[in-house]
Amino acid sequence: MKMNPIKVILLLILFPISIYGASIKGVVLDGETPLAYATVSLNKGKAVMSTTQKGIFEFHGLDEGLYQIEVRLLSYEPFWTEVLLEKNKTATITCKLIPLFSTLHDVVITGSKTFKRKTDAPVIVHVLDNKTIQDVQACTISEGLRFQPGLRVETNCQTCNYTQLRMNGLTGGYAQVLINGRPIFSPLTGLYGLEQLPVNSINKIEVVRGGGSSLYGSSAVGGTVNILTKIPQKNAFDVSYTSQYINGVTPDHQFHANIDVVSKSKNSGLSLFSSLRNRSMYDHNQDDFSELPLLENRAFGAQAFFITGENQKLEMNTNFIREYRYGGDMLSTVPHLALQSEERLTSIWMGSADYQVNFNEGQSSIIAFAGFQQTDRSHFTGIQPDDEEQILHYLSFPPYGTSLVRTVNTGLQYNQEWNVTGIGRNVVTLGTEYIYDDVYDEIPSYNYLIEQTTHNVGAFAQSDWSISNKWNLLAGIRMDRHNLLTRWIASPRVSVLYKPSLLSQFRINYGKGFRAPQAFDADLHIAFAGGGISRVQLSPDLVHENAHSLSASWNYDVLTESYVAGFTLEGFYTRLQNGFITESIGEDEFGEVFRKRNGLGATVAGTTIEIRGNLKKQAQLEAGVTVQSSQNDEAVIYLEGLQSERTFIRTPDRYGYLNFTWDPSKRFSFNMNYVYTGKMLIPHFGGAVNQQNDEWYTSAPFHNLSLKGAYTIRFPIIKSNIQFYGGVKNVGNSYQSNFDMGKDRDSNFVFGPASPRTFFIGLRFFSL
Repeated sequence: MKMNPIKVILLLILFPISIYGASIKGVVLDGETPLAYATVSLNKGKAVMSTTQKGIFEFHGLDEGLYQIEVRLLSYEPFWTEVLLEKNKTATITCKLIPLFSTLHDVVITGSKTFKRKTDAPVIVHVLDNKTIQDVQACTISEGLRFQPGLRVETNCQTCNYTQLRMNGLTGGYAQVLINGRPIFSPLTGLYGLEQLPVNSINKIEVVRGGGSSLYGSSAVGGTVNILTKIPQKNAFDVSYTSQYINGVTPDHQFHANIDVVSKSKNSGLSLFSSLRNRSMYDHNQDDFSELPLLENRAFGAQAFFITGENQKLEMNTNFIREYRYGGDMLSTVPHLALQSEERLTSIWMGSADYQVNFNEGQSSIIAFAGFQQTDRSHFTGIQPDDEEQILHYLSFPPYGTSLVRTVNTGLQYNQEWNVTGIGRNVVTLGTEYIYDDVYDEIPSYNYLIEQTTHNVGAFAQSDWSISNKWNLLAGIRMDRHNLLTRWIASPRVSVLYKPSLLSQFRINYGKGFRAPQAFDADLHIAFAGGGISRVQLSPDLVHENAHSLSASWNYDVLTESYVAGFTLEGFYTRLQNGFITESIGEDEFGEVFRKRNGLGATVAGTTIEIRGNLKKQAQLEAGVTVQSSQNDEAVIYLEGLQSERTFIRTPDRYGYLNFTWDPSKRFSFNMNYVYTGKMLIPHFGGAVNQQNDEWYTSAPFHNLSLKGAYTIRFPIIKSNIQFYGGVKNVGNSYQSNFDMGKDRDSNFVFGPASPRTFFIGLRFFSL
């Protein structure tokens, strides 16, 4: 029988492996679980491929002989073996990878928008995992972030407890908060969002300080906090109840529930969570006005994944939060009849979706993403005047307000990996995104209105080049076109990693960022001062500010089978140009008015030292201290009639933390944590019964020590655990002692730890 030559050629081209050569077929496992996207190398890079979703790889068309197989995957020890092939035969192997002991090899993504080991990442990424959040008994994300180097979360309002996240000394507006990598944390959400998001929905939080996070665009000047929600790994459940008593008297009850379900094929999974919190008002100085507001928080949400194809994955998540918050006069629950109060009823709905397709044997990928949030808020901020005629007017037109904020983020990202002998491995990332933010906040009685719509188109390109085992160069640029600006803004970034040994890494990072002249969280907060309210206006001449950030660090770690010990020494420098300054411009009929304008600039510089250790997986210590200086180029008028100041207010020159966990057995665990806050310069408005005059105040240092113990009973038959836990937060009751009193208090005169000594007990029921 004759065959068409063209058909023969096509068969040889399309199906050569079915006619000639031997094969190596294998599967990569963690225990019995298949590992997708592991990199499998044949004969030191002669051929490279990635495993499928089922952990399978196969090399075809091989000659007989001896072959070397190497398997690598982030967070696992490299696997190596040899295979002797016979002619036209198939060899089948199983590669079981061993998870790395040290958290130094954790996988992180925020620094480069691609998966990297911490020790291989050219930008330092700090990780706060769910276990640490539980160990320190953090009720909110704000509480957990205190145990990260260079970070402080401070309370800025005595009445509503509005908070700010400060990174390397910069105020809250300089920190970009992400949810699963997406900037859907709106300015209004930034007021209370770090307290509203339930901690039981969090898998881990990644923190990048400084301009190394310019990849995420406007507002990432000070750094980026990426909150990563839980993705189901196996069938599991976790239910807990905690009862706290603030200063031993005021109750604070929390209930958390989680359930994870994964299909038998591991192709889909669903994680559900719910959270409830009820906290009563707390009055520290017995003046019948609260220092901690009443909280009623309800939240629920879901995260799911679907393997839609051999190399395709869809992830989706959604959260809904409803919170009622009331602070101020404790004698009345009707806001406009109270002598002074703030009431907030907030509903937040947010979510995102990511669809990833891997191709070209895992060397290429495309990610399409979208995210949104909507915040509806009804609110009241009022203080009764002293004059009888003014009281009647006040009661006739009480200062109730409404807010509506919408944020949308969508885009595409393309990753391409090249492995070239003699040149190294290079991952190129290209992407574009669109961010829309619409802010509406109004109180008709105060003639107060913020109505602002912003949209930003961004494009980014990055090269993550592993030149050798010792050198890595990360270089990229982001271009942004913001509707409040007249031109495109370029934000370049360069990071160099040098590893002289397996134990040590040196890093140098430079990044440029910008902030658009728009309203941020602090601008949306209305405070009480001197018998009235204070508000922030944006100067009509406000232009964007630029920031140049430079940092250098040295990591050194010793890893053995029984212990890990190491330290990080980091220096940072940030230079602000046209920096935003908020200063007093006088009073109107409602109270104090501040204006945000551009200043000459400012400089923030300092050093952070971290130490860490882990002994036999039983005792773990992490600690860090930051010493810094934060100065404006020009003196700022914070209080009329008092000396202007160059020093950043509410910014200590020294602060730090320590977290020690001891797990001597599977049943018992103990945690001791400590937060130090150095002295700060704080403006203090007069008007309260105990403070008649305006003044500058320098606070004393605070030492906040907390303890927790837990005992777990295991029930192998039902594959479950019951845990009993309890402890004391702020053991020494290191808390502000000079709060203003009465309705005419300066509500911004609040500093130090968020709450006084607090006792807690709890019960947790969870799967093995």
